[in-house]
Amino acid sequence: MENLTSELFDKIRQQFNFGPYPRVPLEKSPKEDLNDLFIHNWITPFYLREQKLVADQEVVILDAGCGTGYKSLVLAEANPNARIIGIDLSEESIQLAEQRLRYHGINRAEFHVMKIQDVYQLNLQFDYINCDEVLYLFPDPAIGLKIFSSVLKPKGIIRANLHSALQRADLYRAQKVFQLMGLFDHNPQELEMEIAIDTMKALKDQVNLKSRTWTPIYEEAEGRQALLMNYLFQGDTGYTIPDMFHALEQADLEFISMVNWRHWELMDLFKEPENLPIFWEMSFPEISIQDRLHLFELLQPIHRLLDFWCGHPEDIPSILPVAQWQETTWKEAIVTLHPQLNSPHIKACLEDCIAHQTTFDVSQHLSMPAVGSVVINDSLAACLLPLWEGAQSVSTLVNRWLNIRPVHPITLEPTLWDTALQDVTQLLTQLEVFLYVLIEP
Repeated sequence: MENLTSELFDKIRQQFNFGPYPRVPLEKSPKEDLNDLFIHNWITPFYLREQKLVADQEVVILDAGCGTGYKSLVLAEANPNARIIGIDLSEESIQLAEQRLRYHGINRAEFHVMKIQDVYQLNLQFDYINCDEVLYLFPDPAIGLKIFSSVLKPKGIIRANLHSALQRADLYRAQKVFQLMGLFDHNPQELEMEIAIDTMKALKDQVNLKSRTWTPIYEEAEGRQALLMNYLFQGDTGYTIPDMFHALEQADLEFISMVNWRHWELMDLFKEPENLPIFWEMSFPEISIQDRLHLFELLQPIHRLLDFWCGHPEDIPSILPVAQWQETTWKEAIVTLHPQLNSPHIKACLEDCIAHQTTFDVSQHLSMPAVGSVVINDSLAACLLPLWEGAQSVSTLVNRWLNIRPVHPITLEPTLWDTALQDVTQLLTQLEVFLYVLIEP
């Protein structure tokens, strides 16, 4: 078994030396990609788990299977005080990663040609481990998660993902075809890619496999990497949500959240979530998070990746959702803007909406946490403006709202403080769902 595993890893290494991944242009910067920065800012999962912000400290981040270093660059931009350590088994990829980070002036990163199994040799413990598009190449994902767990700080967080067996079912059929043709016997390169292309082009368009997996872009130079990563990917394995939770259990790790958690909402699949069939209405409150996610993937297998955050099991007191807070908690709460919204450009857009009395669409700037548009009117937007200067108490925002709307617009009666508090907390609750604001009790 060990020899087979070594052989597989050698094939994977050769494949990525032949086609380093991802093929992102060296000069491309992620600074304007707020969605990517939001995902890779470790404040995001930390708040989801703890409902508080990370204490200031020197953060050490591992990018395991860093490839050509684009995600390492994203991690560096999203976590400006962090030290980035990238490892990969492909020598060619590591050279490109080093070149990329130097090009963008990042001097807080270092890279090593290293298997994930050897990460202990770095003699480091990590606050955050990013393992993107790698874990599904392990013979058993629990093996990789156990390795990460051994070098994770007590409050550290792991972001990892697995290929979805349900979403990629047709591609796995294609891989079986090409395995039977012998295209996986050696590391697939140009010859194997040409054979795969010729095969798919020769099939009738109505053949199920072709209609569900083939795209002409595979014939173009820019599509060759996608062809390799779909049709001819060594070690590619698909998993389901129960598989994912089983691997976490085997590694003694605790699930925190799906990375794109708002896009895994089971209730979003129903026409009328407030008017469910009687079985669902009675059963839903008792459904575990694992079963909810599994039901979602069975009903709507749209996600290529089972992308999740996890960490060491923690004896954290039950966190009361912001929507259930009492007035006394709100009065003591502190509000912080998510770092990915705290930019001069977004502030200027907000001020423009206020000046022209138009609505402000937060999701237009940061869409990943939302499902649809998240829009607030100009008056409420003005109430939030101080957050671009720093953290604010809820009481401060309430007092500002009293200045913005001192009287009721219809009755002209003075706005009561309690009424203003209700208006502000309703707005903050709406925004906290998407982590646009982070609220600490």
